[in-house]
Amino acid sequence: MNEEGVVKMKHSIPLDILSDLLTRFLIYVPPESKQNLIRICFQIELAHWYYLDFYVANDSSLKGCSITEFATHVFQHIPSLQPYCDKLTEIMDDWKIYKQSVPTYGAILLSEDLTHVLLVQSYFAKSSWGFPKGKVNQEEDPTHCAIREVLEETGFDISTYIDPNLYLEAVIHEQLVRLYVIMGISMDTKFQPKTRNEIKACEWFAIIDLPNNKKDATPKCKMGVNRNAFFMVLPFIKRIKALSQSSSKPKRNRQKSVSISEGESSTKTKLKSNQKPDTDDIKFIKKSKEKKQTHSKRQLFNTHEQIEFSAPSWLNFKFDKTAIMECIP
Repeated sequence: MNEEGVVKMKHSIPLDILSDLLTRFLIYVPPESKQNLIRICFQIELAHWYYLDFYVANDSSLKGCSITEFATHVFQHIPSLQPYCDKLTEIMDDWKIYKQSVPTYGAILLSEDLTHVLLVQSYFAKSSWGFPKGKVNQEEDPTHCAIREVLEETGFDISTYIDPNLYLEAVIHEQLVRLYVIMGISMDTKFQPKTRNEIKACEWFAIIDLPNNKKDATPKCKMGVNRNAFFMVLPFIKRIKALSQSSSKPKRNRQKSVSISEGESSTKTKLKSNQKPDTDDIKFIKKSKEKKQTHSKRQLFNTHEQIEFSAPSWLNFKFDKTAIMECIP
């Protein structure tokens, strides 16, 4: 350890390889960005992925390393970054916090009969499955980000399917995750990831077999897959099942699906205006161009007041109070 308290580690990454990586990912960064250490960390992350994908994967003599170890090599190797070596831990912590604050956008691809959902498996998390998604670029439109990420990770273009107003949204570990709902995709579609060594597999999963909670053993019983493999999917599963079931019901039973599409919370109790949602809190939002008028059950059966319905199909509809009450559990 030197006088500044910086640990000088022996390079486990050959210097010629390190120089090649820095040439690819750091030398051509705009001068103004080189003064931004957060931006530098993002470039270091890209170099780290490239090192694992193209060097370590093809040379058994090389060993993988963490992003922090890799960044240490970089900061010690580049003269302009050497003065910041003693602050590297703080810099990496700030970068990780900023990275978590960047919204992530992607898509939930549902089969034509709404019984299956497409999930992807990455090389970096081989034991888990998730939705195709990724972080938004600076000044990038959310829908454009979702289209780009899905195309990169599955090879499928959702630009003609995407509805900007139909998506599932969750806040996970203080990071916003928004997934646009894409319906009616043929299960015969051939998916081919465009990114090298990032996505290992794209597969359809039966929605009914996905776990409802962390203790649900259904995936193990039905598919032989550990429930922990779906921890990235879990915050959205209940909403996906609700959407799938409500969309497949006969029209007379679709009144309930309106509440789902208009953004009700998945929990039975509503959050107070000054209460922050939990990190696992799930919100399904479908913004309507026009606000729809809703009525309580008491209003529906009030014969003393005239009720106006927004849907034309209600104009010739007559209520059979006895029949309806028999259907209510």
